[in-house]
Amino acid sequence: MDEGNVLVFVTTGPDTPQRCATPFYMANMAAVMDNEAEMIFQIDGVLMMKKGVAESLMAKEGGKKIIDFIRDAKEAGVEMKVCSAALQLHDMTEADLIEECDGVVGAAYMVDQGLDANLVLCY
Repeated sequence: MDEGNVLVFVTTGPDTPQRCATPFYMANMAAVMDNEAEMIFQIDGVLMMKKGVAESLMAKEGGKKIIDFIRDAKEAGVEMKVCSAALQLHDMTEADLIEECDGVVGAAYMVDQGLDANLVLCY
């Protein structure tokens, strides 16, 4: 099978912790299956890239911390970017982002990536 391109849009955030692990797991799985994988955090999803949030967040009480899902995905080669408008929405700047974040992107970038992807997942 040829290498594919998977794009994961994440809008869910810490207010719905039970939904926070799956996007990282799916991106990680895509990457370990030899696909390019990228995650873009929009709306409340940007909060998972905020310093101090993922370290204390779990999808299930007593479960694996979201920061560990993030690190697993990064280790597999997943790119993680945040939406510039979402940063503004939450009064955040790039200085507020964890080191695993690969940068800030705008709407045109997100549309281009979505159009080029073989698979787009939304959480």
